[in-house]
Amino acid sequence: MRILVVEDTEVLGQAICDRLSSLGHGADLIQDGKQANEFLRYQSVDLIILDLNLPNVSGLQILQALRQREDATPVLILTARDQVDDRIRLLDAGADDYLTKPFDFGELEARCRALLRRKQGYASNMTEHGNITVDRDSRQVSVDKEVRAITNREFRLLEIFLGHLGRVLSKDELTEHLFNFDETPGPNAIELYVARLRKKLAGSDLVISTLRGIGYVAEITPANKRT
Repeated sequence: MRILVVEDTEVLGQAICDRLSSLGHGADLIQDGKQANEFLRYQSVDLIILDLNLPNVSGLQILQALRQREDATPVLILTARDQVDDRIRLLDAGADDYLTKPFDFGELEARCRALLRRKQGYASNMTEHGNITVDRDSRQVSVDKEVRAITNREFRLLEIFLGHLGRVLSKDELTEHLFNFDETPGPNAIELYVARLRKKLAGSDLVISTLRGIGYVAEITPANKRT
């Protein structure tokens, strides 16, 4: 998934991005509030991790601007403020969750998983899709209860397809969800990841169809119902 980290402390912000990237997410860091605000006017992401104390434009102002534009992107606030009134104000302003500094990276990951899961409409981190079982806590995928070994990025690609069943996704859209701005994937990168995912999920009910020149569409179709 594509995650934007807005944090003016470079060491912390980069550590968060590195951690998320290691899990297969595309993660970008912006350290200036004004720059982040402008970025979000024209770019969409799956999740925003937002510090409150930023130069030029505060995190609260960025949050308020997002919600005024009716942008429902999940926002996880990072704050040093632990007063109840502060937390109430953030939630009322449209924050989806908050984490008080200093925090544990394991908890950060869990809160990110929860927000991304809710965005896709899932009530649990364990979901079933035909004969596929997806465990987001362990990043494990099973087909007919048989665990299939897939990489973190392949897991994220699967999440994207499952979150957009029946919808055509272009290569550009998939690239935006999977990679950050610093990465330069080759022209055939998406084709290779899709091919690997198909191979590793052979025998599953997930059908990923290629629409030549347009992109891909994924559907859950049991083998006995395929024509």
